[in-house]
Amino acid sequence: MMNKLLITSLSLLIPTIATAADNLAMHSTIMNLTHHWLGIASVLIFFLAYLAVMAEEFTHLQKSKPVMLAAGIIWAMIAWYYQTQGLPDITAQALRHNLLEYAELMLFLIVAMTYINTMDERNVFEALRTWLIRKGLGYRALFWVTGTLAFFISPVADNMTTALLMSAVVMAVGGSNKQFVLLSCINLVIAANAGGAYSPFGDITTLMVWQKNIHATNGLVDFWVFFSLFIPALINWLVPAAFMHFSIPNDKPKGRSEQIPMRRGALQIVALFLLTIMMAVLFHSFLNLPPVMGMLTGLSLLMFMGYYLNLKGENTHIKGKNLDEIGSLVPFNIYRKVAQAEWDTLFFFYGVVMCVGGLGFLGYLTLISQTLYGGLGASNANISIGLISAIVDNIPVMFAVLTMMPDMSIGQWMLVTLTAGVGGSLLSIGSAAGVALMGQARGTYTFFGHLKWTPVIALGYIASIETHLLLNKHLF
Repeated sequence: MMNKLLITSLSLLIPTIATAADNLAMHSTIMNLTHHWLGIASVLIFFLAYLAVMAEEFTHLQKSKPVMLAAGIIWAMIAWYYQTQGLPDITAQALRHNLLEYAELMLFLIVAMTYINTMDERNVFEALRTWLIRKGLGYRALFWVTGTLAFFISPVADNMTTALLMSAVVMAVGGSNKQFVLLSCINLVIAANAGGAYSPFGDITTLMVWQKNIHATNGLVDFWVFFSLFIPALINWLVPAAFMHFSIPNDKPKGRSEQIPMRRGALQIVALFLLTIMMAVLFHSFLNLPPVMGMLTGLSLLMFMGYYLNLKGENTHIKGKNLDEIGSLVPFNIYRKVAQAEWDTLFFFYGVVMCVGGLGFLGYLTLISQTLYGGLGASNANISIGLISAIVDNIPVMFAVLTMMPDMSIGQWMLVTLTAGVGGSLLSIGSAAGVALMGQARGTYTFFGHLKWTPVIALGYIASIETHLLLNKHLF
C-alpha cells in the first residue's frame, strides 16, 4: 500500500523536465514548430493521452500506458521531421538530455519508495495508526491533524514526500471508510502543495526561483522573502478544508485498540530516511551535485541496515492475499522492497517527462509564457500560470517563465511562486502529490472525486491571491 511513494520528492529534484529542450531551442538549428502540423499533432496526442489518464477510474487502464505511448509517438514524429530536414543528430541530443532528467527522477523515487516499503514492513505506519486510534480521535480530528502535519512538514520534506507519508497514515486509519479517505487525500494534496509554496525547499518551483538569484525591479528575491507567502498559503489550505470538514463522517474509526509494536530496526530506518533526505539537500545545496546522489548514498545505509537485520535473524513479513492474513516469512532482503516500487507511477512520470520535453523542444513552453506576459500583464499572467499548472505540471511552466525572465517586482515573483505551487491543487493531476495519491489510494482518491471539490479549492486559490496582494503590497 505504501509502495507508491514518492514521486516525490520532486521538490528537491532535478532541474526541470524541459530544460534540455529549451536550452537547445536557443541554437540556430532548432526550429519553432508550434504552428506546424507536427506541433499541432503533438499537442493533440498529449491531450488525448491525458484524457485517458483522467478516465482511469472508469477504463481501469493504468495511467502509465497512454502517456508512454504518446511520448514515443511525439519524439518519433520530431525525429522523422528533423531527418527530412537533414538534421539527424539534433533530436537525439535533446532526447538524451530528457532521458538524463528522467533517470535522476526515477532513481530518486526508487530510493524513497524503498524506504517507505521498508517502514511499512517494519510496522511503522501500523503503529502510528493504532496510536492515533488509542488517542480516541474521530475522523474529523484526524482530518485536521493529518492536514496540519502535511502543511508544516512539506516545507522541509517537500510536498510529494509529505503527501505520500501522511496518506499512508490516512489509509491505515480510514480503512474501508472511503469518504474519509477521499476527503483526507484531497486535504493532504492541498495542504502539502500550500506548505511547499512558502519555502525554497518545499517545491521544485520555489527552489528554481530561489536558485535563479533573481534581481527584481525593487530588490533581490532572497531566501527569507519566500516566507512572506506563509499566511497566503495557510489561507489556501484552510478555506477548502473548512468546507470539507462538514462532509467528514462524525464518528471514530474502528479497529484494534491495543498498541501494535514496531518491528526491530523500525526507528533506525525512520532516522536513516530523514538522514537520506538531508543528504539529498546538502549534496545539492553545498556540493552542487544532483540530489539523487544523496538519495543513493542513503540507500546504501539502508542496505547496511538490512545486512544488520539479517545477522539478527530478522524475516520479511509478506502479507497474504487478504490484509488480515500474516502471510509467509522469508529472510529480510532489501531488494524485495525495491521490487515493490510503484512502477506504474514511475513509468507515468517517464511519459510526462518525455511528452513535456517534446512539446518544449517544439517551442510551446516559450510561446505560452510570451503570450501571457506580453498580452495580459504581470498579475493576470501570474494568476493564469497557476491555472495552467493545474493541467500541465508546474515545473516546465515555471521554467518557461524563468527562461523568459519578465521584468517584475518581488511581489510579482512571489505571486507566480504561490500560484504555480498551489494551482496544481485544483485538479488531482495538477501536482506530483495528487498523481502520487491517485496511485496510492487507487479506486478511492480519483480524478472525478477530486473534481467535485474543485469549486471550493478555487475559493482557496482566490483567497490566497487576495491575501498576498493585501499583506505583501510593500513587495510590489
